[in-house]
Amino acid sequence: MRKIAPALLLCIFAFGAKAQVTDTPKVNIIDTIKKDLLTAPDTVPHLRSKLLSLVPPTLLIGYGVTSFYVKPIRNIDFWVRDQADDYQIVPNSRFENIVQYAPLAFTYGLNLAGVRGKHTFVDRTLVLAMAMGLNKVATSITKQGTNRMRPNGTDDFSFPSGHTSKAFVAAEFMAQEMGDVSPWYTVLGYSCATFTAMSRVSHKDHWFSDVIAGAGVGILSTKGAYLIYPYLRKLVVPKKEYKERREEKKFYPPDIPKKQRKSATFLPTYGNGTVGFAFVAEL
Repeated sequence: MRKIAPALLLCIFAFGAKAQVTDTPKVNIIDTIKKDLLTAPDTVPHLRSKLLSLVPPTLLIGYGVTSFYVKPIRNIDFWVRDQADDYQIVPNSRFENIVQYAPLAFTYGLNLAGVRGKHTFVDRTLVLAMAMGLNKVATSITKQGTNRMRPNGTDDFSFPSGHTSKAFVAAEFMAQEMGDVSPWYTVLGYSCATFTAMSRVSHKDHWFSDVIAGAGVGILSTKGAYLIYPYLRKLVVPKKEYKERREEKKFYPPDIPKKQRKSATFLPTYGNGTVGFAFVAEL
């Protein structure tokens, strides 16, 4: 467990460095900004992930729920809390307040720098707003209904972790928008989210099961937004115009061939007395 924090930090910087090495064509920044910011919403592809991709976040939420009913699962929470002082990742609780939004900054920054994502500024911002809204409703209702006391005893709104759920909304958002450009962007986003989750546990703001469930809620909220948004767009854009735009290919960015699509999985791990996270991405 003492090696978790240094290893995670090393991964974050390594992934970030790798992402910066990726070659991208030279572009006119002004033209890119105009095209990205001023282009109205256009054709929006449906969620690229298969139905099976909804299973991992559902399992994460299920793990959190079982902590209320299964004693061995709850005992892991107590054990992690007792060890929290040994795994202080940052000196205070403010750093994760910034890191949780880092994937969003990376996504919008990369688009402005000329690295094209899946959607235009308007579309991706509306999808993000929908994902954040779904996440906010889900976490708020659950916090009010469960009334779990935080490890530090400050209040009884511990389950699920709101910081963690927002961090994983941002991570999955970056994966959806930039994951087809390079899987390292997905890794970078999920590394930031994992750091946020571990910080919340380390500072005794949340139980281990709180952040596991929060991760599931965040991922599922984002996937749900990407699944619903295209249908809402069709209600705004006339069907004929929608079809013409696709036929004329006047939308941005271009469709990504199916064979280039990538998938990723994030799951908690436990073995030999060590609690951690596992992330697997298709290269």
